[in-house]
Amino acid sequence: MDGSTTGRGDSGGNATADTPSQGNQGLTTPCPPNVSTTTEATTKGRKRSWVWEHFTMVGGGDSKKARAACKYCGTDYAATSANGTKNLIAHIIKQCKKYPNSIDWLRSSSTPISLQKALEDVEEFEKLDSELGELTIADEENPSTSLVKQQKQQQRQEVPALTWPENSELDLNWIENLILTFDWSSKNLPPSEFQSVLPVQVFDTLILTASMILHEEPNCLKIDPDKSSTVVVVGDIHGQMHDLIFLLKQAGLPSQNRFFVFNGNYVNHGAWGLETFLLLLACKVFMPDRVFLLRGNHESKYCTSVYGFEKEVLTKYGDKGEHVYQKCLGCFEGLPLASIIAGCVFTAHGGLFRSIPLTQSKTSKGKKKSRKLSSNFEPESLSLGSLEELSRARRFVLDPPVEGLNLIPGDVLWSDPSMTLGLSLNKERNIGLLWGPDCTEDFLKKFNLKLIIRSHEGPDVREKRTGFGGMDEGYTIDHVVESGKLITVFSAPDYPQFQATEERYKNKGAYIVLEPLNFDNPKFYSFEAVAPRPQVNPYYDHVNVIDSNKELDLASMDPIEELP
Repeated sequence: MDGSTTGRGDSGGNATADTPSQGNQGLTTPCPPNVSTTTEATTKGRKRSWVWEHFTMVGGGDSKKARAACKYCGTDYAATSANGTKNLIAHIIKQCKKYPNSIDWLRSSSTPISLQKALEDVEEFEKLDSELGELTIADEENPSTSLVKQQKQQQRQEVPALTWPENSELDLNWIENLILTFDWSSKNLPPSEFQSVLPVQVFDTLILTASMILHEEPNCLKIDPDKSSTVVVVGDIHGQMHDLIFLLKQAGLPSQNRFFVFNGNYVNHGAWGLETFLLLLACKVFMPDRVFLLRGNHESKYCTSVYGFEKEVLTKYGDKGEHVYQKCLGCFEGLPLASIIAGCVFTAHGGLFRSIPLTQSKTSKGKKKSRKLSSNFEPESLSLGSLEELSRARRFVLDPPVEGLNLIPGDVLWSDPSMTLGLSLNKERNIGLLWGPDCTEDFLKKFNLKLIIRSHEGPDVREKRTGFGGMDEGYTIDHVVESGKLITVFSAPDYPQFQATEERYKNKGAYIVLEPLNFDNPKFYSFEAVAPRPQVNPYYDHVNVIDSNKELDLASMDPIEELP
């Protein structure tokens, strides 16, 4: 594994902080990095210690309330001791139980490094977390059941709905607040109340703004990072928002020197496809020349109606759900199909595509000859398409056709690599192509490329593909040829969220970092799923539905759209 790294996503130390409540409106940053947890956590009454920082936030910024909540107990909770750290957390959570919304925030907040290391073992933390859940407060302090209900209701009222900036310009604080709000609502609100934190008016403005940007972009993006920048390439996410948040925390948010290329499949199978897609659209609006969103095969009307996204949207927006769903479909149509990074890396969701021959029709004298696409070709006449043909393809369709004159979008979104030489129809999926190592070499050599990075295949599909590596680490190197490599990256760990079989795949997710000077030496970063996920019901029949991405039910698709 070239430069591979493994991360961990657990709610004890590495998950992103929850949405601010009444007393923690500014929790977009962790405790000050210059605070020495070793010395200050053991110094009684030191107001600028990280303990004091936590309690000031819990106390709504009121130092008297914070002091009353903590009192420091006269106990030496040494941050250098694992047991001392656990005792300290137990004490904090015990006190936080008296303050609305603080306990969930503290459990998943950006804690100091010493605590993150102390809680790095997931199983150990889950055991501790269970023990903390059983902690009781003295009878005279223990709130009644009715008070707990009142506090939960108060929490919901205290989390303000997101608003669009008056100047219509999104900044980093807005993006961070969006992340916090989505994370908090996934843990504290039923899906039917989602619109209370993201009103439909804000949704409309966000998706319209993003759609206008996306529809202006070409089919194949040219991404040219400078020599001080890195490029992060992300594979399928499939509605696993909490894992996306962890990825953004680990890799870093988009910035002037950090590009992101997302390789499609943002929705379906997971319970937070809407939040995932909207978060990425917000990042696109925030930094349109640093964040690039490609289309996946699941960004279609057919797949969203089968694998849960449509029902998810209708559940979250109620009587406005159909409006929101149609807006999402319209936005999907505008997503570009592919990108070329630094002139040497080709990325697309599925992969390579066929050539569509152009024929010239005879016209009467004095009139220009017209060119039209020819669909009269047999499988044995298949040949690789060119970047010029890709640029001309009509991508603005809800479901790419499986026959006719506009086959390139379907190929780009649905095709798979093969160990068999040559180019053939993908009969497993009923759409797209299979291409062998010789085709990878031809494509790389013809366009002077070094890498092809694609996604599209999770662990459920890969286990049935002979000759290919599994998706245990979140990525595979599928073809190694003279001119370069073909790589598959999949960024949804422990996928799918809802699974019919008792034994889960427990795969890691991964993302790729391309660095200067040449951007052709990929570094792989694997990470585990954030645990535990909030409990939620699936939005599709995950027991009886066909395997993820396996095949299209052609009969249920809309009539094929032909080119005008």
